[in-house]
Amino acid sequence: MYYYLETQDKRKDQLIRAIAQAIKGQYEAIHYYAKLIELAPTKEEQEQIREIRRDEKKHYHIFVEIYRSLTGRDPKRPSKPSLPTNYKEGVLAAFKDEQKTVDFYLDIADQTKDPYIQQQFTRAAHDEQNHAVWFLYYYLTA
Repeated sequence: MYYYLETQDKRKDQLIRAIAQAIKGQYEAIHYYAKLIELAPTKEEQEQIREIRRDEKKHYHIFVEIYRSLTGRDPKRPSKPSLPTNYKEGVLAAFKDEQKTVDFYLDIADQTKDPYIQQQFTRAAHDEQNHAVWFLYYYLTA
């Protein structure tokens, strides 16, 4: 009985740490993409990155809500990330990060039995994959 509870507590702690990391990643992406918008050479690219940034803000707020529901407290506010200075390098870094994030979010969805958390992280993974495609396109055409 005690082993089961201990294992359950460890899983919950791992899930909370993973969600905190997801919150940090979303926070960083929001700031990073704001700078990419400034660097983008065309209005079309600016608007698409703006849309991606809106998705990241939505994910951030959902993940914070989930974190609060699991812990009863707000997550720590992450520090601002280093920002891109070159558009092509920035979109390549964004592409790589989005690709890694897809697997990370699917892993989080697999860690929980809560259908709401599963649904939110699966949906976010789909969004991140879509973002990666856009960033790859912009990298290849820059």
